[in-house]
Amino acid sequence: MEVVIVEDAAAGGETVAQSIAQLLRAKPDALLGVATGSTPGPVYRALTAKARAGEVDVSAARIAQLDEYVGLPAGHPESYRSVVLREVVAPLGLAEDAFMGPDGSAEDVRAACLAYDRALAEAGGVDLQLLGIGTDGHIGFNEPCSSLASRTRIKTLTEQTRVDNARFFDGDITQVPRHVITQGIGTILEARHLVLLATGENKADAVALAVEGPVASVVPASALQLHPHATVVVDEAAASKLKLADYFRATYAAKPDWQGL
Repeated sequence: MEVVIVEDAAAGGETVAQSIAQLLRAKPDALLGVATGSTPGPVYRALTAKARAGEVDVSAARIAQLDEYVGLPAGHPESYRSVVLREVVAPLGLAEDAFMGPDGSAEDVRAACLAYDRALAEAGGVDLQLLGIGTDGHIGFNEPCSSLASRTRIKTLTEQTRVDNARFFDGDITQVPRHVITQGIGTILEARHLVLLATGENKADAVALAVEGPVASVVPASALQLHPHATVVVDEAAASKLKLADYFRATYAAKPDWQGL
C-alpha cells in the first residue's frame, strides 16, 4: 500500500478530493464509492468546493453506497442513503438517479444484497472506493473475522461498532440497528482504486495493524495489502504508531506532482 501522511483532517480531505478530481477529469462518469461517518466529511466538502469553483466537472459522476443499516424506515435521517444524498449527492448538484445503494428496508434482504452486488458489476465496477477504518480494523461493516472473499451481505454489528455509532443517534445505543448490509471485502477489492482515510489518535493502532501487520481476517482492513492500487491517507495522529512513518513521508515527497495518489 501507498501511505500518505498529512498534517490534519482538512489536509487529508483536500488530498483525497484532489485524487477524485483528477479521476473525474480523465473519466467524467466515474463511479465513486463513498463512505459515511465523520471522517470523509472533509473530502466531500473539498470536492464540492472544487466543483463550485469550476475546477472539476462532476455533473456526470455516479455515486455508489458502501453499506446500509437494515430496518430503518424509508427517509430516516440516519439511514446511509439519506446521509449520502444529504452530504454528497445534493452538495455536488447531482440528480438522485446518479446514486445507487442497497435496499436496507427490502422484505428479502438477502436478495437485496445479491441484487446490489450485481448492480455494481453491471455499472462497470467502482472506479475509486473511499473507505474509513474502525477502531477494531473493520472496513465497511466487515467486522473482525469477516471472510476476505466475502460479497455484499447481511452482517451483525459488534457492540463496539454500535457504541461508536451511537453518536449519530443522540448517544442512544438502543436506536442503533443491530444488522446492516455491507459490501463484502471481496466486493470492495474489485474497485480499481481503494483510498482509506483515517484521522485521529484513536485510529492509530488499527492503521498500524492494517498497513504493517499481517493480512488477517481479524483486521479486515489488512486486506488492502492484497490490492494493486490501494492508498492510505492518514493524519499525523493516526500515523503515530507506524514504524515506517519516516519512510512513507520520504516516499510520497519524492513522487512527481502529476502522479497523484
